[in-house]
Amino acid sequence: MVSGLLLITLSLACSLQAQAQTIRPKQSANSADASLVNTNLSNPTVIAVAPQRATSTPTRTFTPYPSPTASITPSPTLTQAPTITPPFTALPSPTAFTEPVGCMKPPDDYDRIQIGNATLNNRTYWMLQRAQQFYSGTIPITGDAITQGSYNPGGVGASFGTHDGGGAVDISVRNLPYDWTIKWEDIPLIIDALQLAGFAAWYRDERENLPPHIHAVAIGDAELSMAAQLQLTGRYGYFRGYDGFPREDGIPLLPRHGGLVVCQWMLDMGYYDMRGEPLPPE
Repeated sequence: MVSGLLLITLSLACSLQAQAQTIRPKQSANSADASLVNTNLSNPTVIAVAPQRATSTPTRTFTPYPSPTASITPSPTLTQAPTITPPFTALPSPTAFTEPVGCMKPPDDYDRIQIGNATLNNRTYWMLQRAQQFYSGTIPITGDAITQGSYNPGGVGASFGTHDGGGAVDISVRNLPYDWTIKWEDIPLIIDALQLAGFAAWYRDERENLPPHIHAVAIGDAELSMAAQLQLTGRYGYFRGYDGFPREDGIPLLPRHGGLVVCQWMLDMGYYDMRGEPLPPE
C-alpha cells in the first residue's frame, strides 16, 4: 500500500518537473524590455535581465527627385514675307484677238462730199452712218454734230495737222439741236460706236485746251495726213492703247473712254494690237 503511494508521488513529481522545464514566459509585443525565466524542479527562480535603452532609429526622409518631364521646344513659326505690290503703272498690254461682233470693212470710196461746212470722203461718211446705227442716240453724228471735217489744212491750229488729209472728223457732244448742254452719258456710247465702225476715237476738252468734242480718225484711210497716221500707230497712238494726244513731257496717257477695237480687216491692212511694245521716239 505504502509502496503504491510512493510510486504515484514520484510519478507526479517527475511530471511536474517536466512541465516546469517546458514553460517559458511570453514576451509582450508592446514592451521594450525582454525577461528571461529560469526554473528548477524544487524552487523556480525568475532572473530579470536589465532593461535595454531603446534607441530610436532615425527615420530617413527621402525627397524624391522630380521625374524628368519632357520639354518640347516649339519650332519657330515661319512668317510669310509680306507681298509687295508694285505701284500701278498705266501700261496697256495686248490681249488675244477676238473679233467683235459688228466689224465690217468700209468701202474704198474716196469721192468727197459736203456735210454742212465739213468735207468728208464717202468712206468716212459710210463709217459715220454705221456708227450712228450702233449709237442710236439723239446727237446727230452724221449731220449737225460734225464741227470739223477732213481736207482742212491749217483750218484749226489746235488740231496740229490731223485734219489736213482725209479720214478725220470732230463731233460735238452737246445736246444738239435742242440746247447747248453736254450729254455726258452719251460720250462713252458714241466712242464705242465709232470704234466698232472702224474709227480711233477720243474725248477732248479743256484739258487739251480744246472745246468739248470727240475726235475721230478713220483707220486705214488712204488719204490720212501724217499727223493723223501717228495718232494710230505713233508714240501716243490708238493701237498702242493711248489717247492719241502728244504731250510736252513725252508720256502717253490712257484714253478717258473706250479701249481698243481690232477687226480682221484692220489686221489685213497691217494694223495690230501694239500695246506693250517699246515706244518709238517722238
